[in-house]
Amino acid sequence: MSTNRAVLWDMDGTLIDSEEFHWKSWQLTLQDEGIPITREQFLSTFGQRNDSIISLWLGSKATAERAARISESKETMYRHLVRRDGISPLPGVADWVRRLHGQGWRQAIASAAPRANIETVLEVLSATHIFDAVVSAEDVHRGKPDPEVYLLAAARVGVAPVRCVVVEDAAAGIDAAHAAGMRSIGVGKNSKRLAGADLVVRSLDLLNSDAFNTLLEQGSPAVANC
Repeated sequence: MSTNRAVLWDMDGTLIDSEEFHWKSWQLTLQDEGIPITREQFLSTFGQRNDSIISLWLGSKATAERAARISESKETMYRHLVRRDGISPLPGVADWVRRLHGQGWRQAIASAAPRANIETVLEVLSATHIFDAVVSAEDVHRGKPDPEVYLLAAARVGVAPVRCVVVEDAAAGIDAAHAAGMRSIGVGKNSKRLAGADLVVRSLDLLNSDAFNTLLEQGSPAVANC
């Protein structure tokens, strides 16, 4: 077993609050296609794969060629907006990423986002050098709650799954972490949705300074913060 330690980060909703950027990019892209969508429609599909979202919204009109074109246009728009407007890490994220890096933890991004999106976000955050690996949508065949994305991230940083802590904001991601045999921290206001995590916090700035070490080294789940 590896004696190393790793933190595997989901990106959207965990490292950054990207909801508004995704909403604007979907809205503008589909507006060009003559397809109106509501904020409620967007929120009901947030975090799903683009092909699934487009098939749901376009139905029989979602040919493979059209879906691929819309998806690419949407992601290009997303990256443009992030570069134009800038994006900030969520509360506590920057401090924890730097602290863990200084303590010798390996860190990876494990996200369903396209690689170009992840690279754009890390570039805008000036955080590219912090992460030892990136696993993106192009790298996996199955999305969360399947554990593939986290198992691949662990393999890429050379750390055994039992020595990994996953940070997530979605129930499917928490399920994926546990299926991979990893400990998990759920971040967000909806504690019921994240109830399966070993530790739940509203935001990372509320974590105790030894939270990651404690979670990894103790054999039982940590007590949740509210």
